[in-house]
Amino acid sequence: MYKIYINETPLFLTEKGKTPDELSGLSNILKAPYIGKPKFLLNYIDLLEKSQHYDAVHLFSDNYDQLKSDFKSNFKQLDAAGGLVYNKAGKLLFIFRRGFWDLPKGKIDDGEKKKAAAIREVQEETGLVNVEIIHKLIETRHTYRNRKGKRIIKKTYWYKMTTSDTELTPQLEEDIEQAVWMSLDEFNAQDRVVYKNILEVLNA
Repeated sequence: MYKIYINETPLFLTEKGKTPDELSGLSNILKAPYIGKPKFLLNYIDLLEKSQHYDAVHLFSDNYDQLKSDFKSNFKQLDAAGGLVYNKAGKLLFIFRRGFWDLPKGKIDDGEKKKAAAIREVQEETGLVNVEIIHKLIETRHTYRNRKGKRIIKKTYWYKMTTSDTELTPQLEEDIEQAVWMSLDEFNAQDRVVYKNILEVLNA
């Protein structure tokens, strides 16, 4: 199965006859077989980019590998890494950027290891120094358009981390307005604007 968020709507690509468990309980799902023409996929990509009408979209094919390959051919992939960071009090590190609550993450540089990139991004975006990876959590994917209008898939590798530091300094040049420690209960106590892939990381 391949899952990706387009404009905050999850798109699932699967082999014919397989239904993702995450679709159970959702009512407004668009399902369609893939007919083997890449332009067909652009219709669904355009639809999702322009609206949030559906709870999810599920495309399936007898040839899953071809479906996945044809879908990805419409995008350039960018790899990123980030962290779900705990302090010694058990609170989580959140950042607030461009109207959304988020977690620190960023692009993996050429030749850089995923774990090294995750630690570097956490340090740069929040001012932490002593950061240690505990284990890998999950991978998430979402799409966006770059400044030239090209479609990008951002694949992010997420790691659970810990730190002995407490003082936070948000990276203002990256439009990070706040960097704060909160328990998950404190975070969930308010109605916050959060990307759906970030909610997946919190629930991993």
